[in-house]
Amino acid sequence: MIWLTWRQLRVQGAAVYAAVLTLALIFLATRSGVLSLSHSNLDDFLASLESIRRDATLYKVGVLAIWAVPAVIGAFWGAPTVARELEAGTHRLIWSQSITRDRWLATRLGVGVGAAMAATALVSLAFSWWCSPIDKAVNGGQSSDLFGVPRIAPEIFGARGIAPIGYAAFAFMLGVAAGALIRRTVPAMAVMLVVYIVVQVAMPSLVRPHLAADAVKTVTITRDNLHGLMGKGPDRIDELDVGADLPGAWMRANQTIGSDGEPLRTIPSWVVGCLGGPPPAPGQGQPTPGGRDDAATSACFDRLTAEGIRQRIHYQPASHYWTLQWRETGLMLLAAGGLAGLCFWRVRRLA
Repeated sequence: MIWLTWRQLRVQGAAVYAAVLTLALIFLATRSGVLSLSHSNLDDFLASLESIRRDATLYKVGVLAIWAVPAVIGAFWGAPTVARELEAGTHRLIWSQSITRDRWLATRLGVGVGAAMAATALVSLAFSWWCSPIDKAVNGGQSSDLFGVPRIAPEIFGARGIAPIGYAAFAFMLGVAAGALIRRTVPAMAVMLVVYIVVQVAMPSLVRPHLAADAVKTVTITRDNLHGLMGKGPDRIDELDVGADLPGAWMRANQTIGSDGEPLRTIPSWVVGCLGGPPPAPGQGQPTPGGRDDAATSACFDRLTAEGIRQRIHYQPASHYWTLQWRETGLMLLAAGGLAGLCFWRVRRLA
């Protein structure tokens, strides 16, 4: 039964494994160059790496590929697992033999999810290893347009570490469940992709923040950390863009608070005049006059401090990365287990 299952999966499996193995080998072959550059350019490593077109392209390809692998597996491996047999009517022949429905489905799910997790682990862990000098530099405070995004940030988190392995298991089981319920391969593939994308979009905002408590830091607003003003009118400021020295962190919320510790709905109107005026257009930011060391601007910052107006920043520190990785992976595996249970329930009731 295991041999038959793998035989039916061999074409899709060979295509995916050839792609991820090739990509993993490229990461392994080029990682020494990245590591060597990090040792020779300690202070501007990320800027130097970004100037190398090969490495910049490989980084982009790695992120996109690891985001895509679980979705491809769910659509092209998971969805046909049951739906193809139901469409062809071969399930009746299979279940009339000595093998039970539960054993048939368990074998298919076991082989499929194992192969899916192994393929994703191969490319994800190779890419994470390739990126380890980059992550060290980002956590050390270096910045870059391309490489400066912390690995804990939503746009990178799902393409690093062990989280993609959990997503591969979930995507495969989601595809199988969609096929068992819809009984048609192509519609099941479409439904699987839509649901998977929705989950990926919702996870960073609705679920991940609750997997580990935010750290909170309150800072005094100064000329050095005030990056800009945000407003919706010509004489109104609704938000101050204040930075903090938190390398490698995922910035979750940036609130201006008053002396009572409560968020301010609107920044006091006197701030408009003394910090460089309102933004040029609704919703657009305007940098503060950091290079102008005049008395009015200095007095403005002093007044902000005197009136107890500060900035409260909620963030996930870089040290929470593996906590979030393990918990999110566990959550995805639990979801995959629930979908597997749904598949068994559905198959037992098929005619």
